[in-house]
Amino acid sequence: MRTAIYPGSFDPITNGHLDVVCRAAALFDHVIIAVAENAEKHPLFTSDERVALVRTAIRGIKRVSVDQFDSLLVDYARRKKAIALVRGLRAVSDFEYELQFALMNRKLAPQVETIFLAPKDEYTFVSSRLVKEVARLGGDIGRFVPREVKAALRRKLAR
Repeated sequence: MRTAIYPGSFDPITNGHLDVVCRAAALFDHVIIAVAENAEKHPLFTSDERVALVRTAIRGIKRVSVDQFDSLLVDYARRKKAIALVRGLRAVSDFEYELQFALMNRKLAPQVETIFLAPKDEYTFVSSRLVKEVARLGGDIGRFVPREVKAALRRKLAR
């Protein structure tokens, strides 16, 4: 089975993430959305909340599951017997960081390839950070995130 890992903080998952997931699912037998625990980031949602939101968002997408990890990504990929890491590229500005990330991962685990996928044009400007900012300021984020994520953001920001 050809398994790919799509890692990220997914704080929260967006329709752009889901578009990349669907593209990856068409290429691999199984895609694991791996929710990362990153001490340097200060997520709005807890790990468990992010996993739950992803799980809800991917309902109905075949061959896709969700998990969480807090280790070196390539070690996690090896444990899951993944052959590839999926990374989304929205713009040229993403490329330099993602290329460095991919090259380091190649040095650490040459058997795990990195695949770059671009979302649909309508999602190239969408980021979790931007979605949270628009939601915080009362803007409508309904076109950018699944319904359940919009509701969860509304509840979280109301506190």
